[in-house]
Amino acid sequence: MQNNKVLIVDDEMDMRIFISTLLETSGYKPIIAVNGEDGMQKARKHKPAVIILDVLMPKSGGIQMYREIKTDENLKAIPVIMISAISKKTFFHSMKMLNIHRGETVPEPEGYIEKPPESDELLKILAQCIG
Repeated sequence: MQNNKVLIVDDEMDMRIFISTLLETSGYKPIIAVNGEDGMQKARKHKPAVIILDVLMPKSGGIQMYREIKTDENLKAIPVIMISAISKKTFFHSMKMLNIHRGETVPEPEGYIEKPPESDELLKILAQCIG
């Protein structure tokens, strides 16, 4: 059976409820995390098919968690959809600067959606990630 677990990492309760409800009604099994630390623990434990990750969060934000996922041998193959109020251009610029500063290249996420997310757009990118 295809893995339909999707880890949602967002510090905003209304966003977690919106995304998890959307996913449940679309046949996915949402797993909820409230910050990057919680998200990393749940990613390692559940090995989700996809991770939906907020950029700005307290306690290990989304950029830090994304870099940790993409440099972890056991997690780096999991597609990540970033979701944020930060513009896509700003996010990709900050990732590029971090790559240069840290001397490590981390691939771009499989998807990037600016908040508030459109249901159709999120489901489309999710379906592309799962294949």
